[in-house]
Amino acid sequence: MLCVLAFAPLKSIAAPYAAMVIDARTGEVLHSRNADTRLHPASLTKMMTLYIAFEAVRNGEITLDTPVRITKKASAEPPSKLGLRTGQTIAFRYLIRAAAVKSANDAATAIGIAISGSEAAFARRMTRTAKAMGMSRTTFKNAHGLTESGHLSTARDMTTLGRHLLYDYPQYYNLFSRQSTHAGIKTVPNTNRRLLAAYKGADGIKTGYTRAAGFNLVASAKRKNERIIATVFGGKSGASRNAKVAELLDLGFRRAPSRAPIRKPARPAYAGNVGLGTQVARLSGPPKTSLRPVVRPSASTQVASAVAATADQNSARITNGIAAAIAQADVAPTASSKQEPGTRPAQRPADLVLASTETAKQPEPEQEVVTRLSSSGGHLWGVNVGRYTTRYEAEKVLLKTALSEMTTLEGTLRKVNQSSRGFDATFQGMTREQADLACRRLQARNVTCFMIGPS
Repeated sequence: MLCVLAFAPLKSIAAPYAAMVIDARTGEVLHSRNADTRLHPASLTKMMTLYIAFEAVRNGEITLDTPVRITKKASAEPPSKLGLRTGQTIAFRYLIRAAAVKSANDAATAIGIAISGSEAAFARRMTRTAKAMGMSRTTFKNAHGLTESGHLSTARDMTTLGRHLLYDYPQYYNLFSRQSTHAGIKTVPNTNRRLLAAYKGADGIKTGYTRAAGFNLVASAKRKNERIIATVFGGKSGASRNAKVAELLDLGFRRAPSRAPIRKPARPAYAGNVGLGTQVARLSGPPKTSLRPVVRPSASTQVASAVAATADQNSARITNGIAAAIAQADVAPTASSKQEPGTRPAQRPADLVLASTETAKQPEPEQEVVTRLSSSGGHLWGVNVGRYTTRYEAEKVLLKTALSEMTTLEGTLRKVNQSSRGFDATFQGMTREQADLACRRLQARNVTCFMIGPS
C-alpha cells in the first residue's frame, strides 16, 4: 500500500513575551508579566553599550572627539549597520549616534573595542556594570545584541537600565528622541521613529529585533509631571509591538500618581576595564607595609631636615625625564574644558582646595618632602595625579593618594614639580608596569592619573 504523508507548512515559533511598566520617578512597578524570565534582548543590548560609552567619557577614558580606527571585526558585523570600512577613522561621537539612533551593529562593536581593546573584554565590563546596577539576571556576550549563547536579560533588568540611562546621563538622553541624526558619514533615521511620532510624550529609548528575540522595545514617555518606562519582549511585529507599548504606557499613566518625588537610582560603582595588560586589583585586608607621610612644616616651625632620596645616575635621569615631559605637555585644561586622553588632568575638585585663604598663603618650605626612591634599573617611569595652584595643594593630594593606594605606590618618590603653569603632583621611580598598574588602580577610585615616561 502506498502511503502519502502531507505536511502542513511550518509557522515561525513566536518568541516568549514579557513586559514591565514602572513609574520612572520612583521606580515603582505598575505592571509586570514574565518580567524575570531570561530572554534574548536583541539590540536593547546597545543601551548598556551606550551607558558604558557615556561612563568612559565621564571618567576620561576617551572623549567624544577621539578618532576611532575601525577594525575588521567591527566592519564585518551584519546589518543593521552604518557601513564602516576596515581601517577608516571616525569620531567617537558618531559611533554613539549610530548605535543609539540607527542601532548600528558595526558602530556598537567599534565602541566596545575602542574602550576595552576587544569586544570580549567589553562584554565582561558590560556584565560587571549590569551587576552593579542590580541587573542580576543579565549576562552580555557582545556589544550589539545579535543572538549568542548565554547573551540574555529580562524585562525587569532592561527597564532598570533604561531608568539609569535617563537619570545617570541626562545630558545624552536627547539622542534617543531624535528622528534622525548625522553619523559622520551619512544621516541615519531612528529605528523608533514611528512610536516617537505617534505617542504623545514619547522620547525614547531603544528598539531591538532578532528572530530569536522577536520585536523588543524599552520606551519612555513624559506627560506633565509624570514619566513612565515600559518594556516589551517578544512582539510579533514592529507595529504590534508599538501598539502594545502604547497600551502599557497608557496603563502606566493611569496608575501613576500625578505627583511623586523623584528618587533617582544610585549610580553604579565604576567598573572600568579589567584584564587589559595589567589587571585592576582590589585590596583585600590591611596592607603589610605603609607609606608614612611626613608632617608638613608650619609657618612658625620649619622641619630641620627632609627625608631625602639617595639618588644615583638613574634617579637623575628620572627627574630630568619627567621634568622634560611636564614642560612639553599641553596647558592644563580649565575646569569647564573636556579632558583629552593622554593630556594633563584637570585641577582637583573644590573639596580638595584649601579651606581658608590664610592656609593657602602659608609660606612654602625650602626643602621638598620626599619618600625613599628605589633606584633599581628600569625605574624611569612615573604617574601624574594633577596640577595645582600651590605646592601645598599638590603635596596634600600626594599624601592622600599615597595613603589610598599604599601597596602600589610603596617605595616611589613623591615629588612636586613647579612650572610657570602650576605645581604638578607626581610619583616617580617606577617601572612602566608599575606606573600602568598604579594609574589603573587610581582611575578605578575615580582619581585622575596619567603615566609619564623617561625622556
